[in-house]
Amino acid sequence: MVALALDLYFKGISQHKITDHIRQFYGSKISQPAIYKWIRKYERIINGYVDRLEPELSEVWNADEMMVKCGGKWVWLWNVMDAGTRFLLASQVSQKREVADARKPFQKAMMIAKSKPDAVVTDGLPAYIRAFKKEFFTLRNPRTKHIQNVGFRDKTNNNKIERLHGTIREREKVLRGLKQEETPIVEGLRTYYNFIRPHQGLNGKTPAEASGIDLELGKNKWLSLIRRSTKHKPY
Repeated sequence: MVALALDLYFKGISQHKITDHIRQFYGSKISQPAIYKWIRKYERIINGYVDRLEPELSEVWNADEMMVKCGGKWVWLWNVMDAGTRFLLASQVSQKREVADARKPFQKAMMIAKSKPDAVVTDGLPAYIRAFKKEFFTLRNPRTKHIQNVGFRDKTNNNKIERLHGTIREREKVLRGLKQEETPIVEGLRTYYNFIRPHQGLNGKTPAEASGIDLELGKNKWLSLIRRSTKHKPY
C-alpha cells in the first residue's frame, strides 16, 4: 500500500484520489494525513540510502531555477542536473535568488557526485557567477568552466533541465503549490525522476541506470527501494 501510494502520488495523483483508489480496489480506508505521513517517512529513508550511491556522470552539469508557489507565496526551486545521464543531483527551495541561495544546490550536487564537472551551464543570473566562483574556482588544473548566458538554439544549452522543469510544473499543478520549504515533495520528486520514471531520451532507462546505478529494482521499483533503504538505513 505504501509503494502504491508513493507511485500514484509522484505520478501526479492527488492524495484525495489516492485514498479513493485504495478504498475502491483494496477495501482499505486510509486517510489523506496517513498518505502524507507515508511520503514523509519513506522519502527520508529512501533518500538517506540513494544519496550514498555514487553515479557515474558526464563532464557537464546544467543548473537552472524556476518559480513555484509555497504557502501561497512565490519561491525559487533550484535544480542541478548531469547533462549526459539526466541524473538530478540537487533540488533546493529558497525565498530569494541571491548568491547564498545559488551556492546550496551546487554544494549538494558535489556531495552527491563526489567530484566536480568539467563545465557547469547556467543562464545569465548574476548570482550564478559569484556562486560558481565560490564553489568551483581553483588555481589548480583541471578547472571547472562556467558556461553562461546560453540560449535555446545554442549548441550548449539548458534545454534538458528546462524539460525537467516542465515535468515538475505538471506535478505542481496537482499539488497546487508547495505547503512549506522543507517539504518532502521536492526530494521525493528527485527520487522519482532518478530511479522510477523511464526516460525517453535514455532509451527507456532511468537516469540512475544511465549513470551506472543498477539496483535491479524489478517491476515494483518503489517497493524494492523501500526494502533496500530500510535494510541499509544509516541510523
